[in-house]
Amino acid sequence: MDKRYEVYALADGHFYDTPDRLSADDGTAAPLFPTARRTVPDGWRAARSGDWLTLTPLGAGGTPQPAPTQGWKIHSSATAENAEEIAGIVWDYCVPRRIPFKFVPGPHLLHLRNAKYAGRDTSGKFVTVYPDGEEQLQLILEELGALLEGFQGPYILTDLRWGEGPLYVRYGAFARRYVVDERGTLVLAVEDGTGRLVPDRRAPSFQVPEWVTLPEFLRPHLAARNTTTVGELPYRIEKAMHFSNGGGVYAGTDTRDGRRVVLKEARPHAGLAADGADAVARLEREKSALERVAGTGVVPEVRDWFTLGDHRFLVMDFLDGRPLNSFFAERHPLLTADPDPAKVAAYTAWALRIHAAVERAVAAVHARGLVFNDLHVFNIMVAPDEESVFLIDFEAAAPATDNARQTVANPGFFAPPDRRGPDVDRYALACLRLALFLPVTTLFVVDRGKAAHLAEVIAGEFPDVPRAFLDEAVAEITREPGVRAARRGRPAPPVVPGDWPYSRDSMVKAVLASATPERDDRLFPGDIAQFSDGGGLGLAHGAAGVLYALRAAGAARYEEGERWLLDHTAPPPPGTPLGLYDGLAGVALFLDELGHRQRALDLVEGVLRENWRGLSAELHGGLAGLGLVLDHLARTTGEPELGAHAEEAAEILVRRLAEPVPDTPRRRAGLLRGATGPALFLLRRYERTGDKSLLECAAEALRTDLARCVHQEVTGGLEVDEGWRTLPYLGDGSAGIGMVLDDLLAAKVPDPGGEFARARDGILTSATSRFYAQPGLFQGRAGMILHLARSGAPGATPERLTRQIEALGWSAMSYQGQLAFPGHQMMRLSMDLATGTAGCLLALSSALDDGRAAHLPFLPPPPAAPKRGSAPTES
Repeated sequence: MDKRYEVYALADGHFYDTPDRLSADDGTAAPLFPTARRTVPDGWRAARSGDWLTLTPLGAGGTPQPAPTQGWKIHSSATAENAEEIAGIVWDYCVPRRIPFKFVPGPHLLHLRNAKYAGRDTSGKFVTVYPDGEEQLQLILEELGALLEGFQGPYILTDLRWGEGPLYVRYGAFARRYVVDERGTLVLAVEDGTGRLVPDRRAPSFQVPEWVTLPEFLRPHLAARNTTTVGELPYRIEKAMHFSNGGGVYAGTDTRDGRRVVLKEARPHAGLAADGADAVARLEREKSALERVAGTGVVPEVRDWFTLGDHRFLVMDFLDGRPLNSFFAERHPLLTADPDPAKVAAYTAWALRIHAAVERAVAAVHARGLVFNDLHVFNIMVAPDEESVFLIDFEAAAPATDNARQTVANPGFFAPPDRRGPDVDRYALACLRLALFLPVTTLFVVDRGKAAHLAEVIAGEFPDVPRAFLDEAVAEITREPGVRAARRGRPAPPVVPGDWPYSRDSMVKAVLASATPERDDRLFPGDIAQFSDGGGLGLAHGAAGVLYALRAAGAARYEEGERWLLDHTAPPPPGTPLGLYDGLAGVALFLDELGHRQRALDLVEGVLRENWRGLSAELHGGLAGLGLVLDHLARTTGEPELGAHAEEAAEILVRRLAEPVPDTPRRRAGLLRGATGPALFLLRRYERTGDKSLLECAAEALRTDLARCVHQEVTGGLEVDEGWRTLPYLGDGSAGIGMVLDDLLAAKVPDPGGEFARARDGILTSATSRFYAQPGLFQGRAGMILHLARSGAPGATPERLTRQIEALGWSAMSYQGQLAFPGHQMMRLSMDLATGTAGCLLALSSALDDGRAAHLPFLPPPPAAPKRGSAPTES
């Protein structure tokens, strides 16, 4: 579970959006601090940008006064109680002295910055002040530090603390400049000692760049920071199990008796819950709750409680067992194409037994007058005997007599606002009934009426599940005045994916209904990645990708959307990525296809002004994708320089692929970020030039990625091994490798040992499983549909394709009465190509729309691919 998505799910009930758009409960704009509502002083400019309100002094002519582009900056943290006072003090200090500064303008935004799963690299930063040199830095720290003496706030992990107050310092960029880093990604930059742009490191620990000397007046503060250590504790910390903004969880050993323990850390004023409780308050709740249910046999026992350097620690017994979520990948029977009825029955018996054990554990907690309040598959430990369970993570627990609402919850088990006290746990137990069979209950945060549809699917796939077991779950999940009776009984969305062309028309209507041409940050709602620099433009998550899918599916031209894309690339926002799927190269490709050739050339010229040769090799944002676009534009425009650059990109990739590559867990594999992307580019270059050395190099590149693949134990399918999981998907998994492998075999690459043919068959097995957690193109079932629709492999039968199209309907949702799909993490709908409805539209069009041949850029069906017609309508 990627916790970043929870913050982006707060502002809108249907789509991910930026937290600064969060409204108050009555629908009005969220409140601001009084300081943020002050009149802007004469000679100053105020501007909102995301989480910040920036105040900049103006020089002659009304332009911003000259300021350094980098240096030592000052941050102040704050709590909910003192933030307004701190903001006012900083304003009153900086404005008369004409020192630029910015601050978080509203309490809801400050809360989100300090929440439990907020980014640890930005946590605590409430105010930023930009001194003009080290002399002014010291003066501000001394004077402003005196004004803020005694104020508290969360510790800023990236910075060095000044004294005991809320001020911190860090060396970094003031102005937004960018550079391609060693991983080939465009990132924020600073100049090193030679004037060369290098990445501005923002890890959650204080670091001084090697070319910078720490000012003498900061040295005592660095020494004070280094005085706190764990060396004197009676515990040997052996492994960090988990980090959040609230602190860490560590496995260790009590050196006094050898007992295995878990140490849970809490940072003061950080890791806030919905009720404002910080990590320390929540850990105190957990200690109290565990002591209250001690001896029940369903929770860890408390062993110690201490403070170290302002951080609170709770020590508990280490529990043997595994979290419930870890069993799905190895045991769920729908991970195969044709589930064995005996295994389905055995899994059903196991799941019902586990659920009964969880119900007994929750009942034991309730019997002690306590509500767990955070029941989900990650907080349930299954004992090695798989007969008993333990409940862990009691920081949200509360006395039943409080009759309180939930303050911390997993989205897939998050109770509606009317559930209080023990009803919160009963709701989670109902969700668990469905999640044990179809772990997609995060859909309920969009529409709890979906529970009825999932129950119908479960009944069909797991015939031994008692009907009452499912019906009781649906009744509990949907019993809430805000969910109309008609929605509670709805068994399925109004249009199913295979009902073509009605499903196509419905998806097109849903996509167009979601458009927001009045916004500058995005045209269509999609993944949270679109809110990164320039992310609202590109193929993967931005406007270009959605418009591309609409065009590929034969929808009418959306001229207002084209105008938006043209307006927002004249010029593109600073820092927009350069690549095929993440940025400008992909936008240029699409605009050229629409006939906007000059704009396409302008964008590519901007890319070539950057250090494009230093980009990573990948297809998503690197040289492989850029090379494909350069080659394409060289042919469509006749520009010889573009062809020369494409050839150079190929030469660079050939040299890189010839270098030894360490086989480390961090090395990626797959179409978007592995060697398969370069293989695709070199294969297309071979088709264009006839140079057989390129074909051979493409084959070697694919072998590099196939070496990172393993046969999955449960299914026998071939999947990318990431060390802790295996992936079958189109983007970062084996299906994307399989697509290029199909093309390579169609190009008659030598395969004397049958290595490629066997790999293709194994990948096809992974592309025909009955269950995938998400529907999206790059990380879900739609990618499997696209692969099966274009593959010429013997196992890519129409029957298997039809089954995948039918099962895509398990994730189908409704938006304004039309067919839509949830995005990544499935907490909100998405319309983008990579994760959402546009990607599903493209895949279905490829499978069902004979003659249009919808496909991803540079991946048309190979010559051996079968001609597809419309699949049977689903019943």
